Amino acid sequence: MTSLHFVVTTLFVATLYVSFCNLVFEPGSALHVSTYTVTLLGKYLCYALLALSVDLVWGYCGILSLGHGAFFALGGYAMGMYLMRQIGDRGVYGNPELPDFMVFLNWDSLPWYWAGSDSFIWMAVMVVLIPGLLAYVFGSMAFKSRVSGVYLSIMTQAMTYALLLAFFRNEMGFGGNNGLTDFKDILGFSLQSDTTRIVLFIITAVMLAIGYAISHYIVKSKMGRVVTAIRDSESRVRFVGYKPENYKVWIFVVSGVLAGIAGALYVPQVGIINPGEFSPLNSIEMVIWVAIGGRGTLYGAIIGALVVSYAKTRFTAIMPEAWLFALGGLFVLVTLFLPKGLAGLAPQLIAKFKRSDSAKAADTADTKSEVKS
Repeated sequence: MTSLHFVVTTLFVATLYVSFCNLVFEPGSALHVSTYTVTLLGKYLCYALLALSVDLVWGYCGILSLGHGAFFALGGYAMGMYLMRQIGDRGVYGNPELPDFMVFLNWDSLPWYWAGSDSFIWMAVMVVLIPGLLAYVFGSMAFKSRVSGVYLSIMTQAMTYALLLAFFRNEMGFGGNNGLTDFKDILGFSLQSDTTRIVLFIITAVMLAIGYAISHYIVKSKMGRVVTAIRDSESRVRFVGYKPENYKVWIFVVSGVLAGIAGALYVPQVGIINPGEFSPLNSIEMVIWVAIGGRGTLYGAIIGALVVSYAKTRFTAIMPEAWLFALGGLFVLVTLFLPKGLAGLAPQLIAKFKRSDSAKAADTADTKSEVKS
């Protein structure tokens, strides 16, 4: 069984089990999975898709991006704009056209970039187009200028921080510091409904499986092998006759689109999107997910996102002030003792047992030869 089959099968079984236990068993039953847990798991799966996008550029192309929170947030804002338009006259001010924050700021009409935001299909296109376009423009300027290493990481961090400051401004028309929230429904279905929550969870799992299949196909293809070669030695790839910048832009765009889709799936389940999602600290945490899970394995990124997100939920509930110390300690321990991440733990143990068995077999053979002599 390949990693693709294993991941897709695991997602299918887990999604089926969670959905069945939520819909069939009553609250109070030992087998019941609460709607809160379903929403929490849906958020974790969004993070897993986001970690997958980071691993695609960092683990396989060697591009350490500290700005993937920008693509995630832009996809989330695109979905948030659609959900805000679905509120209609049910808002605090009862305006059927303008969101509440625009009425509060005395806006007379929607900005031009909100045109079409009441159409789900149009905003679904924007979820893919806007992060992809930003990734293409930024990647073209950076990679064709041969910016790499720590300088590229700083540039990606500066990009997301600039967007953070821009979206904080009320004049931008995205809700300022408060962002977009108070969503009511999606495609006519109430977001407070248990059934809607289950459907969103299932869609997220399906998109994660599709994202994993696409990423797996890319890294196993000829283009993926060139991308991996660029990670190992870009100068050699250039001397062979390839143009590494074109491949880097291509993989960066695919990664940005996956991150934008993750953000769009995140917003209706969490119920809010604000400029805090652009925070460079969030982008750094994404890199830590991949490092802890196992860089360059795809499934390791998923493992890291799920493990760290669950640990964050537990730690912030028990000792909120200790979470960053725990995250830093976990990162240091994994770096020292598991350089290939959690995904490399099983192969490492298997190799250790094989060496132990080989040593025992060698000792037994030496003993027998001594006895014979």
